[in-house]
Amino acid sequence: VRHMTVTITRVIRHLDAMQWTLWLVLSFLGCLDFRYAATLKPNIVMIVADDLGWDDVSFHGSDQIPTPAIDYLANNGVILNNYYVQPVCSPTRSSFMTGRYPIHTGFQAGVIMGYEPWGLGLDEKTLPQYLKELGYSAHGVGKWHLGFYEIDYVPVRRGFDTYFGLWTGKDDYYTHEDNEKGFVGYDLYDNTTNVARQYKGQYATEVFTSKAIDVIKQHASQIGNESMFLYVAHQAVHSANPNDLLQAPQYLIDRFAHIENKQRQIYAAMTTSLDQSVANITAALKSTGLWNNTVVIFTTDNGGPAYSDGNIACNWPLRGRKMTLWEGGLRGVACVHSPLIPAQNTARVSMDLLHAADWLPTIVRLAGGDAEQMKPANKTLDGFDVWDTIASGAASPRKEILHNIDGETAALRVGDFKLLVGQENNTWYPLPAVEEPQARWAPNPAAVVSCGERPAGIRDCDAKKSACLFNITADPCEYQDLSQTMPDVVKTLTKLLDKYNATAVPSKRQKLDPQSNPKLHNDDWVPWKSEL
Repeated sequence: VRHMTVTITRVIRHLDAMQWTLWLVLSFLGCLDFRYAATLKPNIVMIVADDLGWDDVSFHGSDQIPTPAIDYLANNGVILNNYYVQPVCSPTRSSFMTGRYPIHTGFQAGVIMGYEPWGLGLDEKTLPQYLKELGYSAHGVGKWHLGFYEIDYVPVRRGFDTYFGLWTGKDDYYTHEDNEKGFVGYDLYDNTTNVARQYKGQYATEVFTSKAIDVIKQHASQIGNESMFLYVAHQAVHSANPNDLLQAPQYLIDRFAHIENKQRQIYAAMTTSLDQSVANITAALKSTGLWNNTVVIFTTDNGGPAYSDGNIACNWPLRGRKMTLWEGGLRGVACVHSPLIPAQNTARVSMDLLHAADWLPTIVRLAGGDAEQMKPANKTLDGFDVWDTIASGAASPRKEILHNIDGETAALRVGDFKLLVGQENNTWYPLPAVEEPQARWAPNPAAVVSCGERPAGIRDCDAKKSACLFNITADPCEYQDLSQTMPDVVKTLTKLLDKYNATAVPSKRQKLDPQSNPKLHNDDWVPWKSEL
């Protein structure tokens, strides 16, 4: 049994009693001998944060928002510091579920709005469907956002045994209603039953945490020959509806009076609730005896919407924000923690190139399968099995990432270099001000991106007018455009971008369908094409 070592000196001095308690409980539980030995295939728990900024976790150096539970996973596991997602929600989730780039699933043009009649193609094989073939139970909690206009698109028709959560892209955290262009309806489902009214007044992050813990306890009580996949896709820290964009319990907001911006205070409280969720899920895995045979993946779905969508996320010092192909929109917060990773390979920072599409083949491998052999014959996988990279420190098999192609806007990473075309010339959004500095956990220095001040007189680039080229390894903050000094690299990457574009399928985006209006369906968001 693996014994966890706690370094108390790393705990920030302003943690409150609850955070201290959670930390001590996690540390103690990690030292217990459990009845559940690692005789089954590993359980896999994938926790997805929504819109989490690069600098909004303390293991990346944030001194505004302590995230001790997320840091516990990261600092005692493997921090993925060269890991990429898509710039918005649905495209990343399509990659999670299929192991494919959005240009190959029709998700390259953005998110699914609740009133749009489309979703992840029914010819796509999803991650839980792979895992079901390998003897796993598959359970989901939280945000789906991959379509529901027909009943066959909802999660329990896409491989999940159970799914409790929202089908659209965001809800009010307390009423569980989604407002999209004046179409307002309840959106909280237990499998296919709308239960939003039953949970009115309960904070969504806490509800999802409770449901995830229920799944863990239920699975632990029925241990047999089946292992568990649990997908916990929080809405936090995504904005809610336009009338009340950022929401959190007041007792959490009160902790952040030192932050001057009131919206940033609420955002910090939302992040704290997310961190508490991670702590409670971790504690449940340990107390039920599942921990020693579980792999926990923590990832965001895109960069933070800094000063956008009513949100005050922070990606500093990365350039840009959610919805852009700058690093602030793409470079994702992520880590993996498991007692199954050899101790000598933990507590480290991986700088290997990884992408959201890599989770499917990696998880399938952990489950004892081979995604390449199990995929549909007419589909190609864009993801790689990167378990050896994570668990053993082997070099990543991935050498390039297609960030996206959507019309004239595109980005591609090959080795050190990134080509960016057609993107608005986004800026750097600094850390919001605080009234006084706060003590913090000491982050792993290798996990902190530090670029210093932008040198005067260096060439910047307007990607709307011409291609930009950056050496991301040397210049992660995208200060200096190299396109004029390295035209051969631009030419090579442009040709590769064209090659990818030739494989793209048309976007699946659809226009608003008036029949989706919840007013026509008992004030609920429903699979309206099936109901009519």
